[in-house]
Amino acid sequence: MQKNTMMVAAAIVAALLAGCGDKKPEPAAAASAPAAVSAAAAPAPAAAPAPENELGKSVFGKTCAMCHAAGVAGAPKPGDKADWGPRIAQGKDTLYKHAIDGFTGAKGMMPAKGGAANLSDAEVKAAVDYMADKSL
Repeated sequence: MQKNTMMVAAAIVAALLAGCGDKKPEPAAAASAPAAVSAAAAPAPAAAPAPENELGKSVFGKTCAMCHAAGVAGAPKPGDKADWGPRIAQGKDTLYKHAIDGFTGAKGMMPAKGGAANLSDAEVKAAVDYMADKSL
């Protein structure tokens, strides 16, 4: 049992080293063919959760929440899948264009950059990503 655990651990270390850019795994770890076979049979480790979009969260809290948290002027609330679904289906480029340039539609309107002309396009895009990700 301990031998299998060591082989799985060696395979995991080899896989992690292989993902470190152009660094090569140590020859001893790479030569461990039985470990690679055992690793293929072992369940994959759980993926780490995606990091929080801190920029988008910050821009949302300072600017976008004024309308989007309450649904003012038809603004879709983050997490409202029914309201965000059709918007997300249009694609990120359309969402970004409407958020940056402004938009008036059947459900309401979006002022350019949420009325905060001082925001960069990257900040607006991060906020759109933050709200859309919350609504998937």
